[in-house]
Amino acid sequence: MARASRLAYAILDGTLIPIDRVADQRPYYSGKHHRHGVNVQVLADPGGRLVWASPALPGRTHDLTAARTAGLIQALTSGKVKVFADKGYQGAGGTIRTPFKRHRHRPRLSRHQKAVNRAHARIRAVGERAVATLKAWKILAKVRCCPHRITAIVQAVRVLHTIEAKGYSG
Repeated sequence: MARASRLAYAILDGTLIPIDRVADQRPYYSGKHHRHGVNVQVLADPGGRLVWASPALPGRTHDLTAARTAGLIQALTSGKVKVFADKGYQGAGGTIRTPFKRHRHRPRLSRHQKAVNRAHARIRAVGERAVATLKAWKILAKVRCCPHRITAIVQAVRVLHTIEAKGYSG
């Protein structure tokens, strides 16, 4: 969080890392993705570099619930870090900014709201690079070990990515 507090803004996104079936498979099944996996929240800087990754939670966990469970929403709000996130984080409050969403009583968005959503999407697109960086590691293509070990694997990938990024910076 110390590194995130020094950023102008951060980008928050969640991803599902696929796993093999486990004995207690029900909590790891993601209905959205129609597969078994674990939910990992990723925080990226404006350059698209991976800053932080949350502990792995069962795949059926919603992104907002996973961010709250990890204490991310509270930490970012108390650090006054402006965060851009997708519609899955609506209702997070604090300094989390999400795009406008259509409602049942408001079937169309105004031109201004559409323009804001486009600008928001441009900013968030850079954050998708952090998720792609995480998923580019072959070990995370489909994890075949115990889901409780995935947190350590993700943290190791984050550290290796940070070391690799520093090697190319100068």
